[in-house]
Amino acid sequence: MKEVLLLKYGELILKGANKNVFENTMLRDIRRKVAPFGDFEVRKAQSTVFVEPKDDFADIDGALDACLKIFGISSICRAAVCEKNMDTILQTVKDYVPDFMRACKSFKADARRSDKAFPYKSPQISAEVGGAVLSALPGIKVDVNNPDIVVMVEIRESAAYIHAGKFRGAGGMPAGSSGRGLLLLSGGIDSPVAGYMMAKRGVEIEALHFESFPYTSERAREKVLELARILSYYTPYGIKVHVISLTHIQEELKNNCEEDYFTLLLRRYMMHLASRVAKQYNCRALITGESLAQVASQTMQAIAVTDNAADLPVFRPAIGMDKEEIIQTARKIGTFDTSILPYEDCCTVFTPRHPRTKPELEKVLVQENKLDFKALADEAFESMYTVEIKPE
Repeated sequence: MKEVLLLKYGELILKGANKNVFENTMLRDIRRKVAPFGDFEVRKAQSTVFVEPKDDFADIDGALDACLKIFGISSICRAAVCEKNMDTILQTVKDYVPDFMRACKSFKADARRSDKAFPYKSPQISAEVGGAVLSALPGIKVDVNNPDIVVMVEIRESAAYIHAGKFRGAGGMPAGSSGRGLLLLSGGIDSPVAGYMMAKRGVEIEALHFESFPYTSERAREKVLELARILSYYTPYGIKVHVISLTHIQEELKNNCEEDYFTLLLRRYMMHLASRVAKQYNCRALITGESLAQVASQTMQAIAVTDNAADLPVFRPAIGMDKEEIIQTARKIGTFDTSILPYEDCCTVFTPRHPRTKPELEKVLVQENKLDFKALADEAFESMYTVEIKPE
């Protein structure tokens, strides 16, 4: 029996004259993601993308798993294809849908008739399909208000499509349709979640990681690269991770500045360097995992002080989330278990005992001016190297 995947649009359906731009971006992403699983035809029609195997060797299970991570898709149905003939449709229903309904106690039959030339109207099709399901699964009941599963027949121009149940898609906007952003990627829980959330809004992600060798280890770096690899499943081209050493900057801060300003001053260097990297790689915004009031450097006053050192917009998609909400998202996208590995990052080096929570920019600048900001930033920028991450 021939199967296809029907990928239903999300909010993309609301787009107007520029809808084709978003559709084509999403289609390119779909083709890239399903290509490792065999030869598939990918085409669009009536706010649905059809992913159809061209031969018996294509792995539709693998293609389905890949499509579940593609932004712009609201839901995915795995469907059987048959001729637009009622006898054939009913036999396909009997042969195909019971495997999807073994754990269900109730169902609803529904139909959509895009091809108005088909001689049966939608209510007639639904009634016939319901009867076919009842004959194939005598113990199941009809529930039109709150069914365990919906058995759907779609009568389209080329064929009839039968499916039972659907998978929830990733939602959002097609990857890369909203430009490119630079994610400040630490080894913690929050920043990978922030990267995922912006990717979901159509932002193509590049990443910047700050290390402090020998105070941070090779394992800490590998942990960050693994987080980037997990995030790369949600991006169209993989992720480039740019790495900059902050070791000398942190040592100079420790030797010359008041301890309670360390974190603020370090984050100002980070934002300045991130802006430079972003411009070099055509990123139009910075992305961080900050959540308001979660730690001392994430108060309103502290965020204002650190943003002053950036000259690009800073997106903080997790700013209003509590830690449990962030953890739930991290578990969903698969980054949580890696994020909690006990390898330090640069933010744990020379941590002040009593950091400033309500800093004043003028006083922060007094501390910053004790150092040659430009020379230290230039030195750190020259240490940058890049690792290109692709999903396995």
